[in-house]
Amino acid sequence: MTRPNVILVISDQLRRQALGCYGDPNVSTPHIDALAASGTRFDAASSTYPVCVPYRFSLMTGEYAHTRFIPSIEWRMSPAERTLADEFNDAGYDTALFGKWHLYGNFGHYPGHNVVKASRTPVPRPFQGRFQTFAGFDICNDPWDTWYSVNDDPKMRKIEGYQTDGLFDLAIDYATSAREKPFVAVVSVEPPHPIFTAPPEYVERWKDRDVVVRENVDLDKTYNHRGTGEGQGLLDDLRTYYAMIENLDDNIGRLVAALREAGTLDNTVIALTADHGELLGSHGLLAKQRPWEESLGVPLIVSNVGGGRVVTEPTCTEDLFPTLLGLAGLTPRDPKPGVDLTPLARGEVDALDREGVLLEFVAEMRPGLPFHDETWRGIRTRTAKYTVLGDAHGGKPWQFFDLEKDPYELENLVDDPAYADQVAHHHELLRTRLEETYDHYVLAPAFGQPGVNTWDPEATFQKRFG
Repeated sequence: MTRPNVILVISDQLRRQALGCYGDPNVSTPHIDALAASGTRFDAASSTYPVCVPYRFSLMTGEYAHTRFIPSIEWRMSPAERTLADEFNDAGYDTALFGKWHLYGNFGHYPGHNVVKASRTPVPRPFQGRFQTFAGFDICNDPWDTWYSVNDDPKMRKIEGYQTDGLFDLAIDYATSAREKPFVAVVSVEPPHPIFTAPPEYVERWKDRDVVVRENVDLDKTYNHRGTGEGQGLLDDLRTYYAMIENLDDNIGRLVAALREAGTLDNTVIALTADHGELLGSHGLLAKQRPWEESLGVPLIVSNVGGGRVVTEPTCTEDLFPTLLGLAGLTPRDPKPGVDLTPLARGEVDALDREGVLLEFVAEMRPGLPFHDETWRGIRTRTAKYTVLGDAHGGKPWQFFDLEKDPYELENLVDDPAYADQVAHHHELLRTRLEETYDHYVLAPAFGQPGVNTWDPEATFQKRFG
């Protein structure tokens, strides 16, 4: 049997709730919706560690970020890591990556002092994850000023025009080229990550449009404007966010049309996901990092598998590595903590043999930013989410949300006596997962359960000296 081609599209900061097929009342995403209608849509996919760098590490290696103590940004992945490209290379695939890499740690390498200017530092060949074709950059954050390098050529090349359009041009040329082997391609675009900006025709389409905001958005606050225009604050940023998503959708449509014309669409699986979400006023906050659904909830759509199936099982970033291989009929060389979701997508099984997925924020090295002094861990099950927060003395119960009754996470039930048994059960699930995954996180004792990685001087003395 001919192995399928696999294309993974990663859209930076695209929250799960901002697509038509996930129920957004504002945006129009017919091409993405069509992928879901032809395949499988995962309705409870989470970014385990909702920040760019650790997400990309877990995607590329299949490992939890806490196993390498990865901070939220400015971290360099060792060339010794076995990557997704290594797996596909060994299986006889052509492999390619187009766009954002963000695993070389060169966030500070900008011309001048304006951090929104594009990075002009190429990613050296040994640090490209061994993709046979690498046309990428570490980080840019300005989709009108995108520069990339190719393979071992240090010359930086500028994308003329908007980043998403240019990267899809490169990916379409690659995907429709004649070849004897199947291919896997990662298309990693930054929009709708800030700065919020889109091609003029998309911005004009959204100008002054009424938008329905989520029920947990605080419109009474004043928010930092993250767009390039003068704008009026949050609502204008939200409009531009949708404009960027509709541009992505049109590029998905271009990709599908090109594959159809090339005669390879039926033998190509297109997967769409994001590295994390965007709060955009939910809970009165912006950006990501937080354990709320708008921040860590991501879309996960797989075309050509499932015929319109909708999966409600919670999934995590670590599942992507074995799943992308599983879609090609392959298995990882080494054991991985994630689960191959292919049987679930195909309807061969209806549920996974686990109750929930781990959520984490390992470290923030920049003083003054969220979770520099305290970090969090959590567990997300089919119906609820539980998190702990704490410093080196140990994470303590922080939040518990009943996601069935309270999908907008407006009522924290962690201290509600009516939910005491459920909270204690989720604490036990989290405690067990921390131990199973050798997490270094210090979890304080709670609900009659001992802590994890805690230091009890008396117990330590007795253990060592009797």
